[in-house]
Amino acid sequence: MAHRAHAHRWRTTAAVLTAAGLMALGPGAPGASAAQEPRIDLRVLVVDNGDSPVRAITAQLESTGIPYTTVNLNDADRATITDTFLSDTVNGTPRARYQGVVLPNEAPFGTGSAEQTALETYEQTYGIPQVDAYTWAHPGVGLDYTSQGGWAGTLDGREAAVTTAGKAGYFGYLDGAFTFEDNDSSVQESYGFVAKPRAGFTSYVDIPVPAGAGSGSLIGEFAHDGRRELVVTFAYNEYQEQFRVLARGIVEWLTEGVHLGQSRNYFAVHVDDVFASDSRWDTERNCTPGDFDCVGGDGEGTTPIRMTADDAQYAAQWQQEHGFTLDMVYNAGSGEEWKSENGGSDALTDQLLADKAEYRWINHTYTHQYLGCVQDTTTVPWSCAQNADGSTQYMSRADISAEISDNYDWGLAHGLPLDRSELVTGEHSGLRTLPQQPDDNPNLAGALADNGIGWTASDNSREPGQRSVGSGALTVPRYPMNVYYNVGTDAEMADEYNWIYASAADGGSGVCENNPTSTCLDEPLDTATGYDEYIVPLEARTALGHVVNNDPRPHYAHQSNLAEDRTLYPVMDKVLAGYAALFADNTPVQNLAQSAIGTELQRRAAWQTAVAGGQVTAYRIGGKVTVTAPSGTSVPVTAPEGTTKQLPLGTTAFGTPYAGQRSAWTTPELLQTAVTLNLPQTSAP
Repeated sequence: MAHRAHAHRWRTTAAVLTAAGLMALGPGAPGASAAQEPRIDLRVLVVDNGDSPVRAITAQLESTGIPYTTVNLNDADRATITDTFLSDTVNGTPRARYQGVVLPNEAPFGTGSAEQTALETYEQTYGIPQVDAYTWAHPGVGLDYTSQGGWAGTLDGREAAVTTAGKAGYFGYLDGAFTFEDNDSSVQESYGFVAKPRAGFTSYVDIPVPAGAGSGSLIGEFAHDGRRELVVTFAYNEYQEQFRVLARGIVEWLTEGVHLGQSRNYFAVHVDDVFASDSRWDTERNCTPGDFDCVGGDGEGTTPIRMTADDAQYAAQWQQEHGFTLDMVYNAGSGEEWKSENGGSDALTDQLLADKAEYRWINHTYTHQYLGCVQDTTTVPWSCAQNADGSTQYMSRADISAEISDNYDWGLAHGLPLDRSELVTGEHSGLRTLPQQPDDNPNLAGALADNGIGWTASDNSREPGQRSVGSGALTVPRYPMNVYYNVGTDAEMADEYNWIYASAADGGSGVCENNPTSTCLDEPLDTATGYDEYIVPLEARTALGHVVNNDPRPHYAHQSNLAEDRTLYPVMDKVLAGYAALFADNTPVQNLAQSAIGTELQRRAAWQTAVAGGQVTAYRIGGKVTVTAPSGTSVPVTAPEGTTKQLPLGTTAFGTPYAGQRSAWTTPELLQTAVTLNLPQTSAP
């Protein structure tokens, strides 16, 4: 990635380097003596006024794994910004405590105030960049007033684009254009100031001036008075897609592409119940036969939904066309049962096994039994059956273990490429399920250990955080996709959606009324068109929001969604197409296996603990980065292309390329106590 060259500057009472000399020197340039280079700690200062733009950038720092210190302007006991708060000397070397500064606007302490002056002097001295999280267009930030050929108003639904300068810099991971979310009045709108740049201002994100001529800036760099500010002139929060798309560039600019932590875009889709069949939604009774609250018994009046050999062929072909691998979460025993009931042959199984190398495979237990408490179905909703002494009846350790091992052994015998450590229990059963089962089945942890399970899936809507199950297994939270397991056609999907999200007056269940977690449809969906026109865009938008938020957690659907009308494909197509339209080829979506996702979540948790405990020291002196952390801790680092890692003898290329940078989880080499990286000579942004 090409970058504009800027000076890193520092001064002491004994010496002041000239701007020309600094431009020639640059950070880490050959010939710069240790005495000429300050220490820049890899930590960000966040000055928080409580508004959503600062909170959004803070969330991005947190997600990426970048250490930061917050000064809360609403706290009467907050720290005061002074020279000694910002910098000091360590072993004779001048130290800048923060590599970048996030402010609510260009001067939150007041122009000319002692704190504002201390901050500006610090930035001039050490060449520290500043992000103005949200401000208005005016000459003080390098922009004309909006009355001078600009515009101010709501940006929802408008298209913006990364400029040539933005693509050549830290926003080069984007293909160029993106659209602001078009929100209704109940959601925060993106109000913005579109303005013409003045001297010293370089725009990175532009938008055509509404009802005007030419383009105006929404994000750009203002270089003045020996300082650099990234000026953002639109409002946003951490959940809006436009911020999620731009957040990487904002943070990379802020840290000059050298920081702790890493951020990537992830998308994985688990397809549950493969080889089994799924019950079908009854559009007349508005329930699913076989469910405890559906009168009529399992399957009465409906036929189960199950993939065919043609569906399997389509799945393999779709993967090849999209360069994307599905995780087939399988129940071999259910498939064997279906086979025995249908003449002893099964074209679906034959086809899936013929294409077995095309997929990843995950153990889903042999017959998809409920592995938690014994369910008492005489009540609605069901409850946990009790022993004579009033204790809860649970499935035994031996029975749980058999469900896991029998399925694994079948897969092994049929040549499935399996990872023994991965498991998805039926309905995530065995784990606590509120309100009926507030604790894990006490027999679950032992059964997982018996079978070498290290990663077991959980439902992100119930338990979004990773946690341990016993001493050897960790959960991998999965996002349930709003493509229902009990539908095979688009019309069935729209019908069930109407039942859940339409008011009682409109023929729905009414559960959406007075519900804090959902809202009712304005009117029921047309069952002929509602899925494609309403549900698919909504679900794809939700999933894409996860993808672009550095969130590795997988999504899950069911084999029924690959059958009949193949309802899952339009959603996945829209997610992948939307992603491709936004991101450059150097920023591919990461499609990880369950164990890799679990490992990523585990490393992040350990890293956050180490950072929060003050156990991490990281700094940059010239072209050398040094990081120390507790022994055994994997350290996430992002650095420019050309960065090398110091070995006991020599160096090696650091990390893997992503989004124009290089990043990796890394540890000190043998006999070393710290991770040491050598930045390329051209690393100055």
